[in-house]
Amino acid sequence: MNDAARHPLRNAHTDRAQAKDVPDTPQTRAPAYRLAFTDEDFMCRPELRPVRLQLELLKPELMLDAHGITSTIVLFGGARIPPPSLKHTARTQTLADLSSFYDETREFARLMTLKSMESDGCENVIVTGGGPGVMEAGNRGAVDAGGRSIGLNIVLPFEQAPNEFVTPDLCFNFHYFAIRKMHFLMRAKAVCVFPGGFGTMDELFEALTLIQTGRMQRIPFLLFGRDFWEKIINWDALADAGTISAEDLDLFRFVETADEAMELIENWDVAPPREEVPGRSTPA
Repeated sequence: MNDAARHPLRNAHTDRAQAKDVPDTPQTRAPAYRLAFTDEDFMCRPELRPVRLQLELLKPELMLDAHGITSTIVLFGGARIPPPSLKHTARTQTLADLSSFYDETREFARLMTLKSMESDGCENVIVTGGGPGVMEAGNRGAVDAGGRSIGLNIVLPFEQAPNEFVTPDLCFNFHYFAIRKMHFLMRAKAVCVFPGGFGTMDELFEALTLIQTGRMQRIPFLLFGRDFWEKIINWDALADAGTISAEDLDLFRFVETADEAMELIENWDVAPPREEVPGRSTPA
């Protein structure tokens, strides 16, 4: 809605433009004279952190709403996994072997995007971290299907940029990891996790913890590549130790292919959030 249509007062855009065209004097050059919402130095002060957190939550939310995005399919996975055509560049043989998951990610994203476009293309939209590797494959698969996809990038202390397959109008950049993680899950209808490293593990266990503790519905949660995950994580040992319950191992499923993942998501019995955590004693 046009801001001018809501009230008769001058809007922020008008005053921002007017403030750029003032006489050049010692007073107008002073930082104190800058409009607060256009003063980058002011906005970056430590005391403004709560405001920055709010803005970082609000901006993608408003823009996703404006584009009609109602639900997403979340793809997590390693930034270092190359496409098969470049697997010879991988730093280890194991990483080269994992390149097959680039193609599975791409095919899954293509199939899911085609299904999304059967309606209005606003449901089950692919969302990735917007970077290389598995993330690139996910956004690329959406492009293969002629659809849109979301990229949630984050500023890192080394040179990086969004992959070229993210829909430009749905490509966001974050300062706060916590807010970025919220946006990954706020619209999620399924979570698919491909082989990866620390970042992938972080996202995997944080999302699983939300489901385990009843903070999130039990949506489809798929781990691609049983051999990789069972080699990296001894799931049964966690249950045997009692640090998780045996029932927690039912919160996710292993899959190998895009077709298998599509079928599981289609037939998943979505359950309401847990009201209690199995294996955890209730205080008397």
